Amino acid sequence: MKIYVGVTDYDWFTILKNANCDEVNFWRPGTGTKFNALQPNDLFLFKLHSPRNYIVGGGYFVRYSILPTFLAWDAFGIQNGTRSLEELNKRILKYKKRNGIDTVSDNIGCIILTEPFFFEENDWIPVPEDWSNSIVQGKTYFTETEIGLRLFSQVEERLKHPVPNEKTTSLLKSTSERYGSEYTTRHRLGQGSFRIVVTEAYSRRCAITGEKTLPVLNAAHIRPYSEEGPHSVQNGLLLRTDLHALFDKGYITIDDKYIINVSNRLYEDYGNGKIYYAHHGHKLFVVPARTSEQPSAEFLIWHNEHIYLG
Repeated sequence: MKIYVGVTDYDWFTILKNANCDEVNFWRPGTGTKFNALQPNDLFLFKLHSPRNYIVGGGYFVRYSILPTFLAWDAFGIQNGTRSLEELNKRILKYKKRNGIDTVSDNIGCIILTEPFFFEENDWIPVPEDWSNSIVQGKTYFTETEIGLRLFSQVEERLKHPVPNEKTTSLLKSTSERYGSEYTTRHRLGQGSFRIVVTEAYSRRCAITGEKTLPVLNAAHIRPYSEEGPHSVQNGLLLRTDLHALFDKGYITIDDKYIINVSNRLYEDYGNGKIYYAHHGHKLFVVPARTSEQPSAEFLIWHNEHIYLG
């Protein structure tokens, strides 16, 4: 099992700890080096900048994405470890200038983590004995080694201590299961992670029209979250904002063959909709390349039966 220890700011850690987040964006100011250290659901730990040489929490890796700052803020808000988009941009600019990174681009590298946990100060873990002060971004450990296994055990022990609540009990159970069952556990996505995973699955293009203007694209739940629909890529469609609204209200649906249907009710209720009826009977313009990321027939059928006004 892999564990990655990433270096971060005390302020970032403190804001997130106080916000009681269900996911976080461990962002990097530059985009030059892709993060390849972990696979989805692997353990990512937070180590504070020196002189606070301690591991203070962690989370579970979802994916790495290069995002414009506006989208990182729209998706995660305070879960970026800042209180506003302005503060996020200022902090990014500071690090870019310090490290000689191009300040023109507004893109940042985003290591997206779910189910984060934050230790109280008396539970902080001293860095492993092989940690070097020259490490700038982070270091990978393996539980097959003595140092890696000891680190994993220390994390596991702190998730038990002092009295497990519902969140730490779930984290402990899933972490322990992963260690003993060859990485079979899948951690829950949050709303922000859902948005980014769906956006990337559809190659940043509207599923119906192919529109690729990022600010007008939304990750839509096929079965609404309020109706027990999960934050799962297979329960998602990337739609232009107007199409998202019509889909949620039942004027548009997608069948389990990925054919678009536009309800007669759209014209009956509003006396127009010509531009939308042009899509009726057509197949989706964009379908995720990976089978595991394509819309689930189960959720599409549910939408047709419970939401669509056909």
